[in-house]
Amino acid sequence: MINMDKLRSDLIRDEGRVDEVYIDSLGHKTFGIGHLVLETDNEYNYPAGTEVDPDRVRECFDDDLDAAVLDAAELYGCQLWWSLDGEIQAILVNMIFNLGRTRLKGFRRMNAAIAKSDWKTAAMEGRDSKWYKQVGNRAERLMSRLENF
Repeated sequence: MINMDKLRSDLIRDEGRVDEVYIDSLGHKTFGIGHLVLETDNEYNYPAGTEVDPDRVRECFDDDLDAAVLDAAELYGCQLWWSLDGEIQAILVNMIFNLGRTRLKGFRRMNAAIAKSDWKTAAMEGRDSKWYKQVGNRAERLMSRLENF
């Protein structure tokens, strides 16, 4: 099982926390702990700089984290997902939180290595990606945890 308290702490460190609407590096409205503002969010029409209640930040974070766990289970299939150690699950959920399921699905060689429990190869393939070069320290922390499992 995933240590959810540790995963939450890791994501807060990796994503940061901003209790106001801001424009992210890709030009999208965001707030809280990496929450992409959707048309269905009340905050969609808020201008950048508008404060967001800390309870709302927590609500969105919890919803986004739940969605990332479900996305991971769907991506890897229930049988494989539930056979993985909680540490491996936490690494993959962290990646999905950052990348999204569709982009992580594109890590075909890494995912094939995960299916074989070949953690060193999986980490090597994770490092051989555009994501790794863009994300830096976060990606290295995750790949180091993966290869040392």
